[in-house]
Amino acid sequence: MNHEKKGKNFIKQPKFVGGPTALKKLVVKELKYPKEALEQKIEGTVKVAFTVNHKGKVIETKVLSKLGHGCDQEAERIVKLFKYDIPKNRGVKVLFHKQIGINFRLPKVPVVPKKKIANDQPAEAVTSGINYHYVPSKGKKKGYNYTVNI
Repeated sequence: MNHEKKGKNFIKQPKFVGGPTALKKLVVKELKYPKEALEQKIEGTVKVAFTVNHKGKVIETKVLSKLGHGCDQEAERIVKLFKYDIPKNRGVKVLFHKQIGINFRLPKVPVVPKKKIANDQPAEAVTSGINYHYVPSKGKKKGYNYTVNI
C-alpha cells in the first residue's frame, strides 16, 4: 500500500499581499503615534497576536505585550488593515494565527538654532520629519519588527 507523501508544510501558510516590503510600507504609512504617548514620552514594542480567516482578512486581534497610552489600540488598528493571500489547502478552510511586534520610538528632535526675524524677535524652531525602521526578527521565531519615529 503506497501512501501519498506529504510535503514539508502540510498546510500552506498565508502570505501578505505584496510580501514583507508591502507589509512594512503599510505599517509605515498607517502608524500614527498616539498623542498621549508622545506627551508621556512612552516608547516600546506592542506585540499583537492575530487570526487570519480563510478569505485572508484579519478577524481577531489580541495585544500580548501592552504599552498603554493609546499605543495598543493603534497597533491593533494597523493589524486589522492587513490582507493576506491564502493558498488552497486541500479544500479546507483554515484559520491562521500570527504575531507581529510594532515598535513605538520617540522622534529624535534635532537642535536647531533660533533665528532672529526682522523685528529682533526669535523665530520658533520648526522640526518635522518621520523616520521608519524595519528589522527582521532574529532567532527561531519568525516575524517582523517595525520602528516608527514621528
